Amino acid sequence: MSVEPPTLRRPPAQVSPVHRRRRVLLAVVLVVLVALAWFLVALFQPFSGDGHGSVAVTVPKGSGVGQIADLLAKRGVVSSGFLFELRATLSGKRGDLKPGSYTLKRDMSYAAVLDALTKGPGSTLLNATIPEGRSRREVARLVEPLGLRGSYLRASARSPLLDPRRYGAPRGSTLEGFLFPSTYQLRRGAPAKTLVAKQLSAFTTQIRKVDMRAARRVNLTTFDVVTIASLVEREAQVQSERPLIASVIYNRLHNRMRLDIDATTRFATGNWTRPLTDSEVHSPSAYNTRVHAGLPPGPIGNPGLASLRAAAHPARSSFLFYVVKPGTCGRHAFSSTDARFQRDVDRYKAAREARGGRSPTTC
Repeated sequence: MSVEPPTLRRPPAQVSPVHRRRRVLLAVVLVVLVALAWFLVALFQPFSGDGHGSVAVTVPKGSGVGQIADLLAKRGVVSSGFLFELRATLSGKRGDLKPGSYTLKRDMSYAAVLDALTKGPGSTLLNATIPEGRSRREVARLVEPLGLRGSYLRASARSPLLDPRRYGAPRGSTLEGFLFPSTYQLRRGAPAKTLVAKQLSAFTTQIRKVDMRAARRVNLTTFDVVTIASLVEREAQVQSERPLIASVIYNRLHNRMRLDIDATTRFATGNWTRPLTDSEVHSPSAYNTRVHAGLPPGPIGNPGLASLRAAAHPARSSFLFYVVKPGTCGRHAFSSTDARFQRDVDRYKAAREARGGRSPTTC
C-alpha cells in the first residue's frame, strides 16, 4: 500500500506596496483624464448646436465680462457663466464684448455668443414680421424678443404721424387698426416708435389703394371699413371668402341684427386661444357683439390690404349666417335663412363630437 505525499499549498500571492501604489495612481490618472475630457468638452462644446428660441439681451455700458457672463447664464443663453468667462479669456476677447441690445438664442455655444458680442449690435439689422389681423397687445408680445427700446404698446397708442379722427374715428381712439401688418427691417435696439412709424406710413400708402365708393354709399366711414376689415381678418381663413364674410356683416348691419362675432369678445377679454367661458360670452363690454348691436367701438386688430378691400367692397349676397364647413381647411357654409343655418350648425356639431370635441377642420 502506497501513501501519496501530502499536497503542498502555495501561500497567496502578496501584492507588493509598489504595485498597490501603481494601481491607485493609475485610477487617479484615469479619473483626472475623464474629468479633464468632460471639462474640455464643456468648455469648447464640439457638439453644440445653434441654440433655439429667441432671447432679448441688453448688455449695459461698462459691464465687465463677469457681469455679462452672469447675465447670459441667467437668461439661459449659455449654460455656465464661469465657463463663458473662461472661454472669453482663453480666446483673448475679454475686452472686446460690446454693450447694446441683442437678440440671441437659448443654449447657444460660447463661440457663437462671443462672435455676436464682439461684432456688436450697431450694424446688425433684424426683420420684424407682423402677421395680418393681430391686435396691438398681440403685436407687443410678438416683438418683445426683438429687444426694441421702449414699450410698443405705449408707442402704438397714439402718434403725431397719424390721427385716427382724420378717418372718422371718435376722439380718444388708439392706433388699433392703423398699424399695417408687414415685414419691417429695423436696427437692433431701435426704439419701438420706429416700428410704429413704419406701420403707420405703410397704412397711409395702402389705404389709398382701397376703393371706398361702395362703403360711402351706405354711409360708412373709412374708420368703419377698417373696423369691418379687422373682423373679416379674424373670421376668414380662405382668401376667396373675405368678400362673402364682409357681405354677411353688411347684411346683418342693414337688417339691424347683432353681428354675433366671438372675435370681438376675444379682443375685449384678451382670450384668443381658449374656449370662451359663459361669463365672457355674456360680457357687458361694448366690444361684445353678442350683446350689443352694430359695429364694435373700433377695430379689433390690424387688417391687411385684402381684408380692407373686401370690407370696402363686399360681395353681393343675401347671406346672413356662416359656420365652419366640416372636412375643409377653414371654409364656411353660408346661408340666408335661420333654418338652413341651423342645419349647418348641427352638421358642424356632429362632426366636432365625432372628433372628440376637436375642430372638424382638415388642414
